[in-house]
Amino acid sequence: MTSEQETESTAGKPEGGEFALQDILLRLGQLNYSWTNTESLLIHLIAGLAPVNMQVATVIFLTLNTTRARLDLVERLAKLGATPKPVASEILSITRELSKYSALRNRYNHCIYSFDKDGTSISSIQMRISDRKEDIRFGRSQLMNAQELFMIDTSISEIQNLNRQIWALITKHHFPG
Repeated sequence: MTSEQETESTAGKPEGGEFALQDILLRLGQLNYSWTNTESLLIHLIAGLAPVNMQVATVIFLTLNTTRARLDLVERLAKLGATPKPVASEILSITRELSKYSALRNRYNHCIYSFDKDGTSISSIQMRISDRKEDIRFGRSQLMNAQELFMIDTSISEIQNLNRQIWALITKHHFPG
């Protein structure tokens, strides 16, 4: 049996409160699906705030290739004088929440995973460099334990809730849908 086969055969077996790779991958897939589905709703906000048709809003959304740029655009459009203050407040509240979950999503999308010699203890390792005054830091490791998975599950639920809030806002303010 190769080490890859050994990892595959033991990765599915939770041990000592730790979780199997399949449990983690399932949650990360749900996190990414929920995020992408919700982020795409920014197209409707762009269309309603700009105001432009859905085709133009989609081109704008796709041209801005980062979540941060898309959120910045929606926030700036909401802050323009043409947007009523109560509508702007609703939108800014939602974009603040989305920003919070964007960080978590980025954390898990920009990491690799390591295993102990038995393939049962799984950690994420951040693929990010932090520049400091005197040095750099990289490779921060986090054990994928029950607390981490609970945080991912909670985030998925919150992102799904934000999705419903955005749809309600789109409907309430008659944004293109």
